[in-house]
Amino acid sequence: MYAVKELFLTLQGEGAHAGRAAVFVRFTGCNLWSGRAADRGRGTGGCAAWCDTDFVGIDGAGGGKFATADALADAVIAAWAPRAAAPYVVCTGGEPLLQLDAPLIAALRARGATIAIETNGTQPVPAGIDWVCVSPKAGAPLAITGGDELKLVYPQPAAPAELSPERLRALPFTYYFLQPLDGPDRDAAIAACVAYCRDHPPWRVSLQTHKLLRIP
Repeated sequence: MYAVKELFLTLQGEGAHAGRAAVFVRFTGCNLWSGRAADRGRGTGGCAAWCDTDFVGIDGAGGGKFATADALADAVIAAWAPRAAAPYVVCTGGEPLLQLDAPLIAALRARGATIAIETNGTQPVPAGIDWVCVSPKAGAPLAITGGDELKLVYPQPAAPAELSPERLRALPFTYYFLQPLDGPDRDAAIAACVAYCRDHPPWRVSLQTHKLLRIP
């Protein structure tokens, strides 16, 4: 059984694949906090204070409970159709690696899909994932220490030294992004990201272009 908050066709908004057509599968649940307003500021990861993603419940567009991997994979393909290109699927959350498993990966790959994940990096990556984007969170030790894309929301309040860009740059990723922390101090966060990336290549700025374009 898979619990999905929402499943929808959109454009990837962030990181190296920004602007690319994709089916987003947003799984419910996260191992760092509950996602509920009453728990703001509580949880293993510091992200509980600022996370802007709704991953609670199964009431979003295309969401629901899927009894089998094939049922969920079929829903992904239905959302992608009738495009001729191979489906590009972004598994996100919450924390997708709490639910994304070998049967679902096999079902998606059998349908020709390219599979990407956006993860907090605290869970091991199963075999068969084509693109691994890790977004570390303060107070949450990393189980994934290499991949395709490292995307750090910056600056994170009370982040420990090991979450600094200088330390993270030592991890073997292909791309390194700083993404401004959204919130009341967004302008200061943008300025901090710009200044750091200007002076510390290969770090790049990642913007949430889906918010700028006003698309899901």
